[in-house]
Amino acid sequence: KAMCSGKLQTALLVAGYFVYLLVGAAVFQALERTAEKQEKMAAAQMKEAFLQNFTQLTVAEMEQFMKNLIEAIQNGVYPVGNESQFEESNWDFSNSFFFAGTVVSTIGSYGTLHPKTAGGQIFCVFFALFGIPLNIVFLHRVGKMLSLLCKKLGKFLYEKGMRKKKIKFLTLLFFLATGILVFLCLPSVFFQITEGWSYSEGIYFAFITLSTIGFGDYVVGKQSDRKYFSYYRVLVAIWILFGLAWIALLFNL
Repeated sequence: KAMCSGKLQTALLVAGYFVYLLVGAAVFQALERTAEKQEKMAAAQMKEAFLQNFTQLTVAEMEQFMKNLIEAIQNGVYPVGNESQFEESNWDFSNSFFFAGTVVSTIGSYGTLHPKTAGGQIFCVFFALFGIPLNIVFLHRVGKMLSLLCKKLGKFLYEKGMRKKKIKFLTLLFFLATGILVFLCLPSVFFQITEGWSYSEGIYFAFITLSTIGFGDYVVGKQSDRKYFSYYRVLVAIWILFGLAWIALLFNL
């Protein structure tokens, strides 16, 4: 009964956690998408005006254009390519889910995606206020589940006549090696293919992200000249969440 109750609690926690992220993503998308569309239209008009009059611009006007361009890029608007690129939203569901995941995990989205409307900013405060403790509970529960696997592995080795010190060392080595393979090595190949990075850049991004350092020098899904499949950033967000659980387990071990 206790085991069944524990499994039910875990299932409810995982389901509740992902529902919380899904609801947060939907709200962020609803609050931010219209404002972003207006910002992109303004950037497109600015680009068009520049292309028509760039030979006649004064130094002051050129500097003002550069300031506006830098501000647009900082807000995640890249006025390059044709008009169809302006129709693609930074706040589609995949990006919104990724943003929600980076908020509760405290990694942050490296400043490339952030709420600009008053409603989005206020919602973000309350979403993080309740989401961060929920994330800690979620990581603790997943880490606990993984630690049970450690105990089962240790029990199996003990029954085979192995000494306890050696069992502890082998258990730690097994989960360290497995985690490095699953959360660092294999995702780096995936990033190499999808983002066009080198393998070392993929390893660097994976480690900097899962360690929650998050410099922001490498960001997934933000290269305007590459095509990304739907829900790419959702998968990255899920990888981050379970990668953090693996790191929490290593600390426990």
